[in-house]
Amino acid sequence: MTDTTTEPVYQTEALIAEDIDAYLDQHQHKTMLRFITCGSVDDGKSTLIGRLLYDSKMIFEDQLDALQADSKKVGTQGQEIDFALLVDGLAAEREQGITIDVAYRFFNTEKRKFIVADCPGHEQYTRNMVTGASTADLAVILVDARKGVLVQTRRHSYLCHLIGIRNVVLAVNKMDLIGYDQARYDAIVADYAAFAKSIGIEAFTAMPISGFKGDNITTRSASTPWYDGPTLVDHLETVEVLSSVDADKPFRLPVQWVNRPDLDFRGFAGLVAGGIVKPGDAVRVLPSGKTSTVTRIVTLDGDLDKAVAGQSVTLTFADEIDCSRGNVIAAADHPPQAADQFEATLVWMADDAMIPGRAYWLKLATQTVSATVQAPKYVVNVNTMEHLAAKTLDLNAIGVAEIATDKPLVFEPYAENRTLGGFILIDKLTNATVAAGMIHFSLRRAQNVHWQPSDVTRADHAGLKNQTPRVLWFTGLSGAGKSTIANEVEKRLNIMNRHTFLLDGDNVRHGLNKDLGFTEADRIENIRRVGEVAKLMCDAGLIVLTAFISPFRAEREMVRKMLPEGEFVEIHVDTPLEVAEARDVKGLYKKARAGQLKNFTGIDSPYEPPLSPEIRVNTSEMTAEEAAEYIIRQLMPLK
Repeated sequence: MTDTTTEPVYQTEALIAEDIDAYLDQHQHKTMLRFITCGSVDDGKSTLIGRLLYDSKMIFEDQLDALQADSKKVGTQGQEIDFALLVDGLAAEREQGITIDVAYRFFNTEKRKFIVADCPGHEQYTRNMVTGASTADLAVILVDARKGVLVQTRRHSYLCHLIGIRNVVLAVNKMDLIGYDQARYDAIVADYAAFAKSIGIEAFTAMPISGFKGDNITTRSASTPWYDGPTLVDHLETVEVLSSVDADKPFRLPVQWVNRPDLDFRGFAGLVAGGIVKPGDAVRVLPSGKTSTVTRIVTLDGDLDKAVAGQSVTLTFADEIDCSRGNVIAAADHPPQAADQFEATLVWMADDAMIPGRAYWLKLATQTVSATVQAPKYVVNVNTMEHLAAKTLDLNAIGVAEIATDKPLVFEPYAENRTLGGFILIDKLTNATVAAGMIHFSLRRAQNVHWQPSDVTRADHAGLKNQTPRVLWFTGLSGAGKSTIANEVEKRLNIMNRHTFLLDGDNVRHGLNKDLGFTEADRIENIRRVGEVAKLMCDAGLIVLTAFISPFRAEREMVRKMLPEGEFVEIHVDTPLEVAEARDVKGLYKKARAGQLKNFTGIDSPYEPPLSPEIRVNTSEMTAEEAAEYIIRQLMPLK
């Protein structure tokens, strides 16, 4: 007798394998939607996401058991589940019942995959919300049906629109707590519609929901028979994603790195930020403007016939042209702009206020440049949309300002391309991200003002004087002896037939900087101007001595970056505060101690000593003459 018991089993396993393969193939080709939930405190954002995870069967049994146990601990009665606990992972969040950090969660349905960011509602965590919104295609703005449209509802809606999110869902939550009152719902929608129109939101989808009860989340609720729109999940599954990087726009690829696995291959890797590219297409490398033709589109899985926005690829060129990280490869006949001055909207994300004139790192796509921000043109009142005057930007402030960079930046307006129009500012000392920004346009002077070359070069000026230009930057507290020592050093250099010029802190405030005070912003501008003058004098071949308190490391480093390597010599006149104050030649310390002189360095304004100066002298240990002799010896041989 033939045993056929294995036959059906084999066929069943084969069918199961086919089903699994079909499912995986279908899952792999699902579209992805990134969205955020935002709104005011306790509007139910975390609960809504927890409900979505629960209803989409994205919770394991052990997670469900833990969730039920945690729900009892935090006071949820009966068999109800506190879905917010699925998302609020930080202990501080659970203890306070609020969201602090941005929580990202993944789930999927039969039609689409989703990445959702749960953004905090407190105003102090607005910066976290901006982070979550920066990559989103859709925003779910939640409103507590009992409270209506609040300040944070407006703030988050404004930020979502500003960042470029064009798909907006107004989810009027907690309808169960108002008895599913249609009149209250209609009033909230009308209130929000008026505000949305004022900030430029042309359309939004409103729906009444209850994240806790599940009304109109995945299935239509019998409690809202007057609502005939889609459920939230239906809308998320079918909404058209309006991305700023799509195939209809000109080709753009910021270069992430140069791919050189061997001597025979040289390609340029990056994420396509817009458009389509094919082998044979003519491309231009910015900012140099060099052109070539694409020969191959290389990926780990083999060469492609074309690459579209959102794909990471490596391009090879027909010609050996200079191209490196930070460059942008673009369609040859439709390149982006390159400029060094812009108008931009900034969302300030640091606890310390913005300091106009201070240099920050600006990071846009793969480009990193040094940038200074001018005082804001205005800040935006998100409640009234008024433009208010301001001298700086505080935490969570939104303002418009002009930005200047130390070299041309390849960009497009943020409204046209998020990747090439959005940037962050980074504090140079702490490496903390202090702001997110969106470029509007380049300033006309960026295109109209060009560097005029001259036939007599910098080297010619220095050669005529038979010396290497330098900036001898004396820094230290008031009364440390900077001016006295700098004067002694210049006298010795003069005897040695060196061509010099001394810029003294007090002297330049009689003319060049007479309009500046002693606030932190004015001190920064004071040093920026002096640095520019010192640079011009170095171009003329001079040895420039500067005697300035220059209290901030960032500004001293800014001047160093203006000059060729080796030409900036930082000299720290390292005199202790008590010694400098005991001298008090000008009586300034006495006035500062009496409160008659504000923003005085060492008393009520900080001094940041150099971490590794080229030369250090201490006038409590040596005379000014001895210090000058020591400095000259350190500079020798003086070419």
